[in-house]
Amino acid sequence: MIVPEKLAAFVLVSGLTSLVPGPSMLFILGQAVWRGGRPAAIAMLGVELGYVCWYVLAALGLGTLAAQVPIAFTLLAIGGALYLAWLGFQALRHAGKVASDSPAPTRDRSAHPLRDGFVVAISNPKSLIYIVALLPPFVDPRSAVVPQLVLLGAIAISLDAFLALIYIAAGSRLARAMASPNTRRWLDSGVGLVFIAIAIGILAELVLRGR
Repeated sequence: MIVPEKLAAFVLVSGLTSLVPGPSMLFILGQAVWRGGRPAAIAMLGVELGYVCWYVLAALGLGTLAAQVPIAFTLLAIGGALYLAWLGFQALRHAGKVASDSPAPTRDRSAHPLRDGFVVAISNPKSLIYIVALLPPFVDPRSAVVPQLVLLGAIAISLDAFLALIYIAAGSRLARAMASPNTRRWLDSGVGLVFIAIAIGILAELVLRGR
């Protein structure tokens, strides 16, 4: 069973990850700005279907690993926490490099939003790397692992879809905000600090549990 503190931390990490506009969210936002809410919602559905595939694959693999090689799962959890800290440092580093004249992120239009949304999500190998690294630190290997992975995956996908709907509803206003260097700088800085803090907490808990 996942303790409430870890569950809350996972919700925070997943929410902030979805809030920062990566390729999938920018694709959805592009549909909202240039084609309207309905194509954007269809694009979001395609993206989330792609993420469901990644989470199912990750849960099957991680569940098998936890059952057969518990120490490897623990090491993966430590690696995941370190990866989260690395993402935090990268966000801080990026915040320091955002220039006042830096261009807005690129967004692509699509005539087939469902198909292309799915392709955007499933064709990015970083998605699987991120999911595999992110899930283990928040799982308690002393309890049934697969139900915990399913719960975390459902939370992450639900949060991503909810925030995508906000992006769709805000449309061009959010597109302008994300084009602002100051907005991106503050967002990157905040996300970086939160990720590092959560990673430190996870590592401390893993160390104490291992004693």
